[in-house]
Amino acid sequence: MIASGPLLPVAVLVVVAAGFGLIIGSFLNVVIIRVPEGRSVVTPRSACPTCGKPISGFDNIPVVSWVLLRGRSRCCDEPISLRYPVVEALTGVAFAAVAGWKGWSWEVPALLYFAAAGIALAVIDYDVHRLPDAIVFPSYPIAAALLVLAALAEGEPKHLIGAAVGGIGMWVFYFLLMFIYPSGMGFGDVKLGGVLGLYLGWYGWEEAVVGGFAAFILGAVVGVVAIALFGATRKSMIPFGPFMLAGAWIGLIWGSSLVNRYLELTGLR
Repeated sequence: MIASGPLLPVAVLVVVAAGFGLIIGSFLNVVIIRVPEGRSVVTPRSACPTCGKPISGFDNIPVVSWVLLRGRSRCCDEPISLRYPVVEALTGVAFAAVAGWKGWSWEVPALLYFAAAGIALAVIDYDVHRLPDAIVFPSYPIAAALLVLAALAEGEPKHLIGAAVGGIGMWVFYFLLMFIYPSGMGFGDVKLGGVLGLYLGWYGWEEAVVGGFAAFILGAVVGVVAIALFGATRKSMIPFGPFMLAGAWIGLIWGSSLVNRYLELTGLR
């Protein structure tokens, strides 16, 4: 039986968000490849990376086309990287999760943008150890506009103060880390930090604290695993952007509850 009441609209929103996320994920695959190379993400149309033949619309359906083609190009029968459907599916799942988490809220557009930009930046940083200005810089005005819209539409303008403080504070924090330890922190991380601070600060200081420190905890854990299992050394270059983004999501989703739990366990609350 179909659920009635407010559950049905949220369910519809989740399905629509998932479909929209698959489409955006297909576009992110273009962004991930072309932006680091300084190429346009609009033209020319998508083409086979092996033979260069343009890809037809039928063969460019997110996830479905890769499955129907069994992971091989129709034009030259060369393998198609599994990354393409993974990015598309991940974006679809992320969009659906945001919609299910926030429901019919003005926060959703800002969080969907954050999810899409974050996926692109994480993959690019993993590939080329760089966080392109072409994505990070536009994220400042776009995130600011969407967060202002959410704050005003929901009658919570005080969130804008938190966003401003968080953005500036996180930027300064990472800049100081880069100044102290330049070999371990790049200026791209500093610029990304400001964007993350906007989002984390919009929600509150608990989210900002947890989101900031979670990045370093995740980075440390992955670093230890890489040394123990994959032969990495302490001098191995591991991109920090993906950990910053993952830590920010941990802060956004669980920041407040984790801080409250900590304060209860320590008797401070």
